[in-house]
Amino acid sequence: MRTNGRVWLFDLDNTLHDADPHIFPHINRAMTAYVAQQAGLDEVEASALRETYWRRYGATLLGLMRHHGTDPRHFLHHTHQFDDLPGMVVHEPALRRVLRRLPGEKIVFSNAPRHYAEAVLDIMGVRQAFDAICSIESMHFRPKPEVQGFLRLLREHRLDATRCILVEDSAMNLKTAKRLGMRTVWISREARCPAWVDLRLKSVLELPRRLGALG
Repeated sequence: MRTNGRVWLFDLDNTLHDADPHIFPHINRAMTAYVAQQAGLDEVEASALRETYWRRYGATLLGLMRHHGTDPRHFLHHTHQFDDLPGMVVHEPALRRVLRRLPGEKIVFSNAPRHYAEAVLDIMGVRQAFDAICSIESMHFRPKPEVQGFLRLLREHRLDATRCILVEDSAMNLKTAKRLGMRTVWISREARCPAWVDLRLKSVLELPRRLGALG
């Protein structure tokens, strides 16, 4: 991809849809069960280790790969299976209209596996709004906030970081983006805003009417 205009990089979970009510609890249970099996732990110990890896590395998967030799594709397949994903995705119908109003290329940039990201975008009816999906596989399993995943995205799509705007619910992921020269939009209800955030919004739906704040 070559572009001289804006390039919007959108996180998926808790940015384009609300994963907290159904999806994250399901994934967390699946990951805890996987950690328990891999590390030979009970549920309580496995849950604590999963949380430790997530806080230390930004993703449970990275801790499992580093300390247990876990096959990342096996992990992602078994922790992202849903009996009723359409019934679990909580999103705003206005999202499609909001995305259409944003000028420039649009890429989903997510630590999630590709099959899950594609399914969620299809359920929301917005997959056609995006020019590409950069999933954890595309990042060679080096998830945000690690800089390697960002650099792979920029190389693969031949992008200038200074033309990119990352829209995210994770302040730490935005910190990496800012260091690379990207502009940053934080989807959060937090009162305090880190210095590396250019714009804080409560919802991605506010983005079109706040474009002026990004310059």
